[in-house]
Formats: sequence, structure tokens, C-alpha cells
Amino acid sequence: MENINLNLQIKEKIYLKDPVTTELGRKILSNSITLIDELGLEIFSFRKLALRISSTESSIYRYFENKHYLFIYLINWYWEWTATRIDLAVMVVDDPLKKLELIIKTVIKASFMSTHTPYINEEVLHQIIVREGTKAYHHKFVDSENAEGFFLSYKALCKKISEVFLEINPAYPYAKSLASTLIEVCNNNIYFAKHLPRLTDLNVDQDAAQMKMDLYDMLYHMIISCLQNKAIVKPAHANGKHIL
Repeated sequence: MENINLNLQIKEKIYLKDPVTTELGRKILSNSITLIDELGLEIFSFRKLALRISSTESSIYRYFENKHYLFIYLINWYWEWTATRIDLAVMVVDDPLKKLELIIKTVIKASFMSTHTPYINEEVLHQIIVREGTKAYHHKFVDSENAEGFFLSYKALCKKISEVFLEINPAYPYAKSLASTLIEVCNNNIYFAKHLPRLTDLNVDQDAAQMKMDLYDMLYHMIISCLQNKAIVKPAHANGKHIL
């Protein structure tokens, strides 16, 4: 296990008071992860969280406007944490192919391990990201929240990864899409292996080390096949119009 001193920057508009600055705030983060994992986001509430931490709902509302904003905070924390791990991994690496290897390994490790951040269980938080993560932006007010910068952490992470893709192949036209695909495929296949095994080639009965190796091989093959494909085939057209 690693022990990384983290000072992650979360968009200020997401919270009313930064929870990492107080003991109560850190307790709110720690126990909200546990409770969301136990109950699911829909059933989770500030009332139940207050009971868990032996506090009051009003004390939690001093940190977050509602549970959705708390959820957004946790998701941003996870993406900032993953981006920081990538920065540390590639800090002194110049070869873009080696960077690609390290990025894939880092994304996979972020799914399996904890860095002993005292108030965050990263492995459990990852489980929440996989199960519930899309609820952060698949809703009616996503555009207004996007305008407020609520999803900058995920965008920055994907941009960081896409820039390495473009180092490998500057002409590749879908670098950002491939970056987000890498993250989603990694997370989803771990989830599929545990819960929907017919949707993945990973074997959940293997030990964690072997599963990580198989997942790495799959992701590397997928990414490098795209980036080293010299002939990018454009969609077919009919009479000058898209066929769809």
C-alpha cells in the first residue's frame, strides 16, 4: 500500500464549507461513503448520516446544500485522486508508450487499492463510482451544474490521458472519447466480473493480481489498437448526407 500526502482541489461551489478542514467534515465524508455503499444513493439521506455520526442534520447542511452536492464532492475527490496518481506515475517519464502503460496501470490500481487517506476509503468509493457515478450527471440540471464547473475534475482527467494518446499518434481524431472509454471500460469490467460475468472476459474467481494483469492486457490492446491504426475509416455517406 502507498501513503500519498494529498491536497486535492475540489470546486468551491460544490460545498458550503470544505469538509476536509474539520474533524466533523472528515467524519461526514468517511461515513457518507460507508452509508451510500450500504444503502444506495436513493435511500441515503442526511438524516441517516446524522444518526450514523451522532450529530444533527443541520450540522451536515453547514457543509453541503444537499446530498447530491455531497455526492458530487465525493466523485470529484475520486477523479482528482486518480489524476494525482497519474501525475506521480509519469512525472519523470518521456516515452509516451511507457506513459500509456503507467496510466493504464494507475487507473486499474485506483480500482483496487487504498492509499490510507484517513477519512476516505478509496476502494469503497470506487465501488460507489461504478454503481452510482452516472447519477452525478445523468439528470435534468446537468447543463447548469456543468456551467458551474462541477465536472471539471473528470474533464481534466480525461484531457490528461488524451494528451498522452496524442503523443503516441498526433493524428488520432478521437483522443478524448478514447480517454473516457478507457476509464469506463476499466471500471465496468471490474463490476461485470463481480456481478455480471457474462459481459466480460475477466474471471472473478482469479486472485486480484491475475485479474489486474488480464484487465491491463485487455485495456492496452484496446487502446494501442486504436492509436496505431493508420487507416481511420470515416462513416459512410449517402448522397452527401450522413446515413444515420
